[in-house]
Amino acid sequence: MAAAPSLPVSPGEPAPLSEGERLVDTFVAPSKTFTDLRRNSSWWAPWLVISLFSIAFMMVVGKQIGYEQVTRNQISHSARADQFDKLPPEQQARQLRVAAKVTKYIGFAFPAIILISFVIIAAVLMATFNLGAGADVRFGTSLAIVSYGSLPGIIHATLAMIVLFAGVDRDGFNINAPLASNPSYFMDPSGNKFLYTLATGLDVFMIWTIILMGIGFACNSKVKRSNAIIIVASWYVLFKLVSAGLAAMF
Repeated sequence: MAAAPSLPVSPGEPAPLSEGERLVDTFVAPSKTFTDLRRNSSWWAPWLVISLFSIAFMMVVGKQIGYEQVTRNQISHSARADQFDKLPPEQQARQLRVAAKVTKYIGFAFPAIILISFVIIAAVLMATFNLGAGADVRFGTSLAIVSYGSLPGIIHATLAMIVLFAGVDRDGFNINAPLASNPSYFMDPSGNKFLYTLATGLDVFMIWTIILMGIGFACNSKVKRSNAIIIVASWYVLFKLVSAGLAAMF
């Protein structure tokens, strides 16, 4: 995968960072990482790391919980629960096997899914900052900001895997809320779908991600950091409101 071309560094500018340094600095000194994107806007390193952690999480879920059990738990909290319970045992088993395979394949397709989502988010945020805030951010830089800004997800995945290895209730495991990082972990998924979906949005790691992306766009434009964070957060709030509305309808 070709990296974006590196630009020459002026004597007064900070020393260029390696990919490893940028990954680490995203957590400890994010301004250094995002400022370095002016020199080299490569995005593949964080995408690759996030993809590997996502696949690892799905493998641990398959080992500790089992994909059929994950599917059964999801069905039990959905509108299909009563209908599924009325099916003959052989039909239930058949549906669980098919759904488990789909879940497994989706898990291994995460790298492509993640990249597609990053591209969409980067395009939306680039357009918003350039057209609405007078910034001049290139798409490659926007994609790199989104990729590095999403790195808190690997901390979430790591903690979730630790919890899984420590032992969890297989019957109560919710793959959409494997960790108590947002209020939905303590809520009944089969309850009020609108409130439950909104609660998933109050996630510590997503808030961290929003802040990082705001810092990233501020470091690569003349937009104030607080305004940049508000712009990113506004899109996220809109997304969660739409998602909650759709969840309440189906």
